[in-house]
Amino acid sequence: MPKWKPCKRRKFIKKLKKIGFGSPEPGGSHFYMRYGTYTFTVPSNEEYSVPQVKTLLKEIELGIRREISLEEWDGL
Repeated sequence: MPKWKPCKRRKFIKKLKKIGFGSPEPGGSHFYMRYGTYTFTVPSNEEYSVPQVKTLLKEIELGIRREISLEEWDGL
């Protein structure tokens, strides 16, 4: 069974692109990515801890209105 792992920012962005987000766009002090009408602000940390990854994915799930399982996330 897969476990949650920390994620580098670059890898996090690649996984979001595979889900269907557009490329990161600059805006103020952070970059943001779009999924239809939903805009997600990408934190500027170099690496995200396990609690950060879980929190970010919950925010993304609310925005795109679908669940992302650990198995799906791990497979991206």
